[in-house]
Amino acid sequence: MTSQDYYRALAAKDARFDGVFFAGIKSTGIYCRPICRVKTPRQASCVFFSSQAAAEAAGFRPCLRCRPELAPYDLQQNLAHAIWHKIAAGALNGHSVETLAKHVGLSSRQLRRVMLNEFGLSPIEMAQTQRLLFAKKLIQETALSMTDIAFSAGFGSVRRFNALFEERYQLKPASIRRAAISNEANANIQLRLAYRPPYAWETLLAYLRGRAMKGVESVDLQQGCYRRSIRVGGKQGWIAVSHLEQKQQLLLEIAPSLAAVLLPLLATIRQQFDVEANPLVIAAHLQSDPLLAKQIEQTPGLRVPGCFSSFELAIRAILGQQVSVAGATTVAGRLVEQFGEPIETPWATVTHHFPTAAQIASLEINQIAGIGIPTKRAETISAFAKFALDGGLQSSVNISLEQQVQKLKTLPGIGEWTAQYIAMRGLRYPNAFPAGDLGLRKAVSESAGMLCSEKALLERAQAWSPWRSYAALLLWQSLSS
Repeated sequence: MTSQDYYRALAAKDARFDGVFFAGIKSTGIYCRPICRVKTPRQASCVFFSSQAAAEAAGFRPCLRCRPELAPYDLQQNLAHAIWHKIAAGALNGHSVETLAKHVGLSSRQLRRVMLNEFGLSPIEMAQTQRLLFAKKLIQETALSMTDIAFSAGFGSVRRFNALFEERYQLKPASIRRAAISNEANANIQLRLAYRPPYAWETLLAYLRGRAMKGVESVDLQQGCYRRSIRVGGKQGWIAVSHLEQKQQLLLEIAPSLAAVLLPLLATIRQQFDVEANPLVIAAHLQSDPLLAKQIEQTPGLRVPGCFSSFELAIRAILGQQVSVAGATTVAGRLVEQFGEPIETPWATVTHHFPTAAQIASLEINQIAGIGIPTKRAETISAFAKFALDGGLQSSVNISLEQQVQKLKTLPGIGEWTAQYIAMRGLRYPNAFPAGDLGLRKAVSESAGMLCSEKALLERAQAWSPWRSYAALLLWQSLSS
């Protein structure tokens, strides 16, 4: 895109570009999201950046009105953006660049070069901007103390946080706190996540409700709310997620016990609810297929539901092998009831944590089979738990979908369907596609008596790349529609 293209999007307040770029206004020293409702400045006054970090490195301060920290991330499928997502989730909070580089399968020198080539900034500069923006978000949306905010955002000390905030934003942290927020010190934590519209919230909730594990998750369609128990970073609690349609945001209510792990928690919730998707871009690609176009028209903004835990999702997928969705949900509930850890929450329907990989790996095969599944499937669950304990789900960011699927298929009882489903919902590969799924084959069949073959479906799905996961959700939805 050229500067002219960026300016046109800015003048149109085009939500499709929210998070894709940011506009620095030279006359004020402020940078804004494309959807900012202030009067559009002259083009000569604007300079455009691909990230908040780049704007702040150039000396611009975040707009207090449109709040750049609320913008959805730019979802691009390349190595640099995958690393950026890890940094935004706090990968450099308490860890060195060398540790992050080892985790993503690069040398620290290669990592710095990748980020400089893509963003013009070092990993440390990007992490510092993300900490400041996240702290700003917590100040404006919660009643947490400045000390809690500083450490939650990843700063090593309150003094360092205060000094950097004033240096970068020319404001004292407390000066941007709303009076109404400061008077609610005992309330649960409430935060917001913006998305690019449209968002098929009711459809996503209905999908999650059919697969919600009793005791761990609860979906209230009447109130339009998803609730579940949470364990992250040694802390435990609960969350509730609802929809603010007019504001184009998701509203999160979070247990106070999770205050110290808000940064990685929000990164996970972003993935679970596919906040970063650009539905208009995806739809523009998929609607060339008449079958998908029809469903896109009926359910605009359909997302691929993720999960809070890839291990939890994988076990749920294994339980779903060769049984109905309802049957898999029932046995998953038994697994939680027998082996999950109890927790107190505000809701009678959320009572347990899902058992950890260590807990399941320690069980005898006959104990697992006792929930009402075949011994072979119990062996697969046990093997997968040990695989997860050994770090099998902690893959490098540059591992391809094909490599990931083959890695999963080395486990006994994990076939193509299960591996693709885990890759799609658990590991967030947007091009994963479980072509062997009976529902998908039915959805594309021209008549009930002529079931489409897996091979024919894969051939047709080639045109849907790189968004085959979204095509799968559209096809599943077409059956229920």
